[in-house]
This record gives sequence, C-alpha cells and structure tokens, in this order.
Amino acid sequence: MTTERVRVARHDGPSLQVLGESGATTAALKPGVEAVPGDWAFVEDGVVVGIAPRTGVLRRRGHDGTEQLLAANVDLVLAVCGLDRPLRAGRLHRTAALAWDAGAVPVVVLTKADVGEDAEEAAEAAAAALPGCDVHVVAASSGAGIDELRAAVAGRATVLVGESGAGKSTLVNALVGADVAATGAVREGDAKGRHTTTRRELYELPGGGVLLDSPGIRAVGLWVDADAVDAVFPDIEELAEQCRFGDCNHTGEPGCAVVEGADPGRLAAWQELRREVESVERTEHERRRDGRKAAG
Repeated sequence: MTTERVRVARHDGPSLQVLGESGATTAALKPGVEAVPGDWAFVEDGVVVGIAPRTGVLRRRGHDGTEQLLAANVDLVLAVCGLDRPLRAGRLHRTAALAWDAGAVPVVVLTKADVGEDAEEAAEAAAAALPGCDVHVVAASSGAGIDELRAAVAGRATVLVGESGAGKSTLVNALVGADVAATGAVREGDAKGRHTTTRRELYELPGGGVLLDSPGIRAVGLWVDADAVDAVFPDIEELAEQCRFGDCNHTGEPGCAVVEGADPGRLAAWQELRREVESVERTEHERRRDGRKAAG
C-alpha cells in the first residue's frame, strides 16, 4: 500500500481537496481524523488516514466563544486592509497577535491604493501600529506593488486575513497569476463587501509556496496566550524591563517605567488585549473544570 504525503487545500464536508505530486485531487477523510487547510496529510488509497504534527496553528475565538482553527503550518499572515475604509490599529494588533501565536510573521498589506486614502500616510500609521513589521502598499487592479509582495510570499505558506471587501480574493488572483478566486464589488456607502469567499482554500503559487484565501472576518477574536500579545507591543515590553518591581502589573505601581514612558494609546491597546486574553483563559479553565465535574 502506497502512502502519499499531501497538503490539505480545502475541507469539503466528509472529504478534502489535497495538493500532491499529481496536482489537486479529492480524498475521503477517515472518521476521527481532523484536518484544516495547510495541514500535511497522509493518503492511502484515496483516504486521508492521518495528519502530520503541526508546526503551528492559526486560531481565533469563534462566535460561540470556543477555539476555531483557521490554518496549520503557516509562515506568514497578511493583515489585508483596504484603503477605501479607515485603517484600524486595533485590528492590526489583533491579527498580529494571531500570527505570533501561530509561530508566523505578520505582514501588513494595504490594498486599493489607487482608489482609497493617502497611501503614504496609511503606511506610516500601519508601521507605527506594528513596529518592525513589513508594510506593503498595492493596487491589484494596476499591479502596483504586486511584484514586491509576490517576492515576499514566494516559497512560504501564507494566509490572508481581513474584512469582507478588503480585496483579499483580488490579491490572491494577482499573486497566483490566474482568476482562481471569485471577487465581488463593495457597497458605496460603507465600502463593505459581500462574502465572495465562503470557505478557506489553499492555492499554489507559481514561484513556490501556497496562499490561503479565507472568508472575511468582521471581528478578530483572540485565542492566544499573553506572550503573543506582548510580541505585538515590543516597545512596551522593552519598558517593562526597566520597572522597579519584576512582578509589576503596569497599572500605576511605584517605579513603573511602562506607565511613565509608554505612549498612552498603545498602553491602553495592550491592556485591553491582555484583559481579553486573561478573560478567555479564565473562561476556558472554568469550562474544563465543569467538564471534569460532569464526567466525575
């Protein structure tokens, strides 16, 4: 019996679309085996019989308050923002936290540079929101900035995260070099788009690597640990090392270098995300405790 190692491209109910040496094929999913796009899977006689250990998982808090897996074995996470709408630093913070939690690198992609707000000003704001992260400004309709972004994602496993109408599917088509993802128009009043992408799907890139398109995410709920949040705010972490007390909570303790030196807006954003993470951790702990009680 021959076992083939393939990559999961799409979940179709009881079956998967997978990418292997022979191209894209469909494989049945063995009962009890769970897979997400980006997984490396083992196929025997047309059946996915197992999943290779994951190097990282992109995950978020779903609408029901539980963990939702988005993709596995990710290298880059593109935070896609359309310049036909206001740039929100909080959304960039949250997307970057998901990326760091998955062991991936966040990259900001500002789309619709030919029809939206001042691209240079927006790029500066994005760089300020995520210090040290690359920022790409593109206009997929004209091709501006696409070559540079294509070089950045070549050979990588990349996931696009953004709102509906941000231009993710148009970006996928531009990077793949073919119309593989459906695109749609946005409403003139608020620049919101329809969900032209209804499921997560992996595409192969001409220069090597894969690209995962995903439905628009209205709210980026966090399901990460505190370290992932701290990675988004390296300036605050640097100041924290100078606090008088090692267990400083940065809420007004004597000798707190963070309260004294941090930008008030960034400090407030960091505190908000840390509180959310702590709340999720408490809720999950309580859920598991209640589950053990019910089982006992």
